[in-house]
Amino acid sequence: MEVLRGGDFFSYLHSKNFIISEARARIIAHQMATAIYYLHSFGIAHRDLKPENILMVSEEEDSEIKLVDFGLSKTFGPGETCKEPYGTLCYVAPEILMQQPYDKSVDCWSLGIIIYLMLGRHLPFDSQDDKEIGRKTIYQEISFNHPVWSNVSEQGKELISKLLIKNRK
Repeated sequence: MEVLRGGDFFSYLHSKNFIISEARARIIAHQMATAIYYLHSFGIAHRDLKPENILMVSEEEDSEIKLVDFGLSKTFGPGETCKEPYGTLCYVAPEILMQQPYDKSVDCWSLGIIIYLMLGRHLPFDSQDDKEIGRKTIYQEISFNHPVWSNVSEQGKELISKLLIKNRK
């Protein structure tokens, strides 16, 4: 097994008080999107993408990332869906919470949540109460009202908006 010395991505963000440049977030998001594209090209959905399942290759500031923990992953055939409730609440797509059929695209939702976290410094649908997180994920639109978003490019906000569309179709 490859040695990854940089720790998990959540610890990386925490060590920086969740403040990273948009340029760095762009590089990490591109690496994540490339990994997701690769998985999806083989019909594999990770289904539990979150910062704790992303490891930093090294302790260097510009470390690459690797996706790990494929324990909940699933292989989908063309046009196949499932209804199994998998994932981590803050990062899971609305269709999973509503027990509707879903496909590999749930990984794209999780990517949107992680990019929101990188650029906005907090989760878009967060609460101390799990039921409230679920309600917000299903019904609440994302917001860019916090002052931190004034420093984020329109392209960054547009990407997040396109990844966090509530209706997968």
